[in-house]
Amino acid sequence: MNYKVIILEQAIDFIESQNEKMKAKIFRTIGLLKMFGYDLKEPHVKKIQGADDIFELRVKVATNISRLFFFHFTGKEYVVTSGYIKKEDKTNPREITKAKKIMVEFLNG
Repeated sequence: MNYKVIILEQAIDFIESQNEKMKAKIFRTIGLLKMFGYDLKEPHVKKIQGADDIFELRVKVATNISRLFFFHFTGKEYVVTSGYIKKEDKTNPREITKAKKIMVEFLNG
């Protein structure tokens, strides 16, 4: 594992609220981010258009789809801000706004 991933409280709360299969797949995907960092691409990671360096980890178990938002912090560190269950085709703009707010709070200490 070459990269460090910091998981913030809001993301931990989201992960803990998921069933065991989803949790396992989320942790597997986070493990891929730890291993590959910026080289990890779709289908696992996608840049959020117009969202100031926010990316999403894309996790799917059967018909359930989870998204966890993260950003590159420093060097080889990433920070996972939050997550949600995706129910529509488009990424929920409120969830993107929430992730941005958490990112700003984290960066401002």
